[in-house]
Amino acid sequence: MNLGFHSGGEGLRTRLFQIIFESDTPAAKGFDIALIVTILASVLVVMLDSVEAYAARWGELFFWLEWGFTIAFTIELAVRLYSLERPLDYLKSFYGVIDVIAVLPTWLALIIPGAQALLIVRVLRVLRIFRILRLMQFVGEGRLLVESLRRALHPIFLFLLTVLFLVTIFASLIYLIEPAEAGFTSIPQAIYWAIVTLTTVGYGDIVPVTPLGQGLSVMVMLTGYSIIVVPTGVFSAEVIRSVRQERYSDQACPGCGHDQHDRAAKYCLKCGTWLDEETPDPHLPDEEQEAWWRAREAGGNDKDTDKHEETPPG
Repeated sequence: MNLGFHSGGEGLRTRLFQIIFESDTPAAKGFDIALIVTILASVLVVMLDSVEAYAARWGELFFWLEWGFTIAFTIELAVRLYSLERPLDYLKSFYGVIDVIAVLPTWLALIIPGAQALLIVRVLRVLRIFRILRLMQFVGEGRLLVESLRRALHPIFLFLLTVLFLVTIFASLIYLIEPAEAGFTSIPQAIYWAIVTLTTVGYGDIVPVTPLGQGLSVMVMLTGYSIIVVPTGVFSAEVIRSVRQERYSDQACPGCGHDQHDRAAKYCLKCGTWLDEETPDPHLPDEEQEAWWRAREAGGNDKDTDKHEETPPG
C-alpha cells in the first residue's frame, strides 16, 4: 500500500521503498511497528515535558530524548525521500507535510524559542497503523460518512442559519430585559449567553436575574432541546441513503421488476428469478444452459451485423 508512490530506482532504493512504503514483508511490518512506537514515545515525551513537576525533575532527559527522536525522524524522512521516484510529490502529500512538521519544530527551536509545542502533531503520523493492521477497508466507510456529510451540508447550513436568527432574537430580547449589572452589557455578550443556553451547556457566568428574563431562559433551553435533533436526523438520513446506495443495486428483476437488490444477490428476493444477465442460472439443466449460451452468441452476432450495416462504406 504505497499510496500511489513509486520506487526511485533499482537495488538499494527499491529495497528501501519496499520496507518503508509497503507492509507485505516482515521487514516492512517491523519498520512500521517500530516507527509507530517511536512516534508514540516522542508524543509521550512532549506531553510529560509539559507537566511542570516532571519537567523540573527530568527536563534534561526529555531534552535529549526529543533531540534523539528528531534526528531519527529526520533520517527516516531523508531515506524515505531517497527511495522515491518523485520525492517532491510526497512532500506535497498529507503524510509528507506531517513528516516535515514532525521534525521542523525542534530545528526551529534553535532559532525560535517555544517552537517545541508544535511537536504534538506527530500523533497524526500514527495514521500509518492502518497499513499494518490491514484496516484500509475502513477508509471506504469513512468516505461514506464524508459523502453523507457533503450531501447534508445544505440542509444543515439552513438549520444553522435558522438557529443564528433565533439566537439573535433571543439575545436582543434578553439585552432589553436584563440590567447591565447581570452581565448583559451588549448584544454580542447576550448572543454568547443565548448560544450557551440554547445548546444547554449553561456555564452560569451570565445569569438572568429578572423573572421575565428567567422565563425567556426557559424558552431558550426548551427550544434548544427541541431543535438539537434536527441536524442529527438529517445526517442520519443521508448516512442511511449512502448505505443503501453502497449495498443495494438499482438493477430491476427481469421477472417481476423489483429493484433494490443486494449487490451480491444472485436471485430476486420476490420471485426468485436469476439476476445475473451475463451468465445462465447454474441450476438450469445443461441443455437449457447451452441453449442460453447459443442465444446469447446469436444475439451478439446480430448486433455485430447491425453495426456493420449501419457503418457506411469507407
